[in-house]
Amino acid sequence: MARIVQTNKPLSVNPLRVSQPMGAALAFLGLNRAIPLEHGAQGCTAFSKVFFTRHFREPVPLQTTAMDMVSTIMGSDERLQEGITTVIQNNQPEVVGVITTGLVEMQGADIQGVLRTFKASSNEAADVVAVNTPDTLGGLESGFALAVKAIVDALVLSPVKVKLPMHPRRINVLASSMLTPADIEAIREWIESFGLEALFLPDLSDSLDGHLTKEGYTTLTTGGTRRADIASMGTSALTIVIGDSLGAAADLLRERTGLADVRLPGLSSLADCDAFIQALVDVSGQPAAARIVRQREQLLDALVDSYAALGDVRIAMGADADQLVALSRLLGDVGARLVTAVSPCSTPALEALPLEQVVVGDFEDLEEHAQTAAAQLLIGNSHALQSAQRLGIPLLRAGFPQYDFYGAAARQWVGYRGARQLIFDIANLLAEQRTCSIAPYHSPLRQGFSDDVTSGAARPVDSPALARSFFS
Repeated sequence: MARIVQTNKPLSVNPLRVSQPMGAALAFLGLNRAIPLEHGAQGCTAFSKVFFTRHFREPVPLQTTAMDMVSTIMGSDERLQEGITTVIQNNQPEVVGVITTGLVEMQGADIQGVLRTFKASSNEAADVVAVNTPDTLGGLESGFALAVKAIVDALVLSPVKVKLPMHPRRINVLASSMLTPADIEAIREWIESFGLEALFLPDLSDSLDGHLTKEGYTTLTTGGTRRADIASMGTSALTIVIGDSLGAAADLLRERTGLADVRLPGLSSLADCDAFIQALVDVSGQPAAARIVRQREQLLDALVDSYAALGDVRIAMGADADQLVALSRLLGDVGARLVTAVSPCSTPALEALPLEQVVVGDFEDLEEHAQTAAAQLLIGNSHALQSAQRLGIPLLRAGFPQYDFYGAAARQWVGYRGARQLIFDIANLLAEQRTCSIAPYHSPLRQGFSDDVTSGAARPVDSPALARSFFS
């Protein structure tokens, strides 16, 4: 069991944490004809929109109540009701996700009370789901999980109280924030290969997968899970939960519907993929398709082929807990060693990691611990690039955001095929490192200099520590 260590720094340097409101907005983007509405200052929503657009390279529907100084001081209840009404009347969504930001949370606004008042006095057809996501707590993963739980609470109906037709061949899937649109699409193909139907909550495979539509630009999400399907989740045969962060949402769904569930920490390791397939075999009564068996055999062969290259390789990773746990299990399959793990938030799931301690911190902590542990590969989002350059080791981009890499949303990490490709990617990065002998950022030719990212020029610095501060 890993020990969770909280850093005591007075500030964050090159933060690893992504805000809770951004995670909640991502969850609502996986619903059909939905629109996230951030309750706060306009700049908060603009910040989220920039990150989403740069990562997915798609237009993202996101609205704000645009609080100003007057509403911040005098109260924002009327501003929120007006914002919800305007969004519904102008866009005709099926679901509006109201998300709080740090400004509103510090103000102490009661959005649940405002929402009750709005529903009592309004005849609007859209469902409004509110979730409290203060910036000062948690991160993208916890904000995403809070939104999924709020969606279940607001939209899922009890099959006992409401008579709905049963769907004995349908599987509910609660999908963690670590899953890409390509991951969800691959999981759906697996489920459908057993003659079953998949119902994802949320479903980013259509809304943010990068496809062109005949309608062109729209102010609402395209694709995603329909409101009517969410309401009927209690009539499915089974719920599969991917990611420990969705435990609270899974508990609520099981309590509301009485459905049994299968919970997996991820879907990258051999054992987790096997457990997923076994659950589908049990529900469908059918054996796994020949192509799935072949994909498993290909993964086993890849493990054998790459063991000499990856066995005992020292890897440092900075990511949310779900991704840390899922990828560490795959790394264990091939004999690689996770020597440093840094997460933006503390969660009990981190205790399952195969190392002595997990640091709750930022990319500066990841860089320092990776250097001490003599890591040979760094895994993290695009903000980890400078750390990898200073350490002189390759970077495998994973997580959110990835703004300097094309196809982040189209990359498959899950399943036998995704795991196989990931193993090859890591092996090739290390092979390229050995072949090209990539020099550390502070090589003798560049000692005492650091790039000025604004002008493209090189400027002298007093020490490597100062250079680290500049790049962070």
